[in-house]
Amino acid sequence: MATFGWAYINCADASSTGSGSSGPAYSLQFVTESGGATTGSALFSYYTASQYGYDPSTAVLSGNLIVTGAISASVYHIEDIAVIDATGSTTFGNTNDDEHHRTGSFVVIGRNIAPSAYTLSASVVDGRTSVRGFSGRYRRITANGTIATDEYIIGCSGSANQTLYLPSASAAGAGALLIVKDEYLNRASTAVYISASVPAGGFKIESDAYYILTGTMPAVNMYSDGSNWFVF
Repeated sequence: MATFGWAYINCADASSTGSGSSGPAYSLQFVTESGGATTGSALFSYYTASQYGYDPSTAVLSGNLIVTGAISASVYHIEDIAVIDATGSTTFGNTNDDEHHRTGSFVVIGRNIAPSAYTLSASVVDGRTSVRGFSGRYRRITANGTIATDEYIIGCSGSANQTLYLPSASAAGAGALLIVKDEYLNRASTAVYISASVPAGGFKIESDAYYILTGTMPAVNMYSDGSNWFVF
């Protein structure tokens, strides 16, 4: 079995064909001839120590890079992005406490669709978020039930009295919105009771502990100021 050791390059003979190496200091070498000569370029360099403002152990490429496999990095920093064009789905983050920040406005549109036909637009200029169509989380409750902080539309369809327990206004947060609709058509002597004080305790819907829906299929819109719920 053949064994291989270190190859010695005589830098003094770098200019001869098929031998030695050439290129500027810190440049990574690449083969230029079938005879095995190598050279380097200042456009592709590796610095073992701090150099030209770069940190130690840094490879620098000034030009284009084509990768046909995967790239794995502990930190991935990109400047001056013009176009991101990729196929398939992407995933950001791997734990629930991850946060993803961006600077500038954000627009979601379909491919090859005019920008004015956006699905979602969030502008940092006027601080407004616009949607082409909106759908909030809906849940139907047939008896008593507790409303979660991530719910938006609640439909009540039980024929008997129903009591709904709101999340605490502080847990929902200031600006939280909620719609409660009585979906039972033939309700007569029963009602839907919306409680802000039980089981959370200490909260109100305006000045009352309960808000009562009576009559033929009524509905109520509410918002939280972080301390109590209000009807609008």
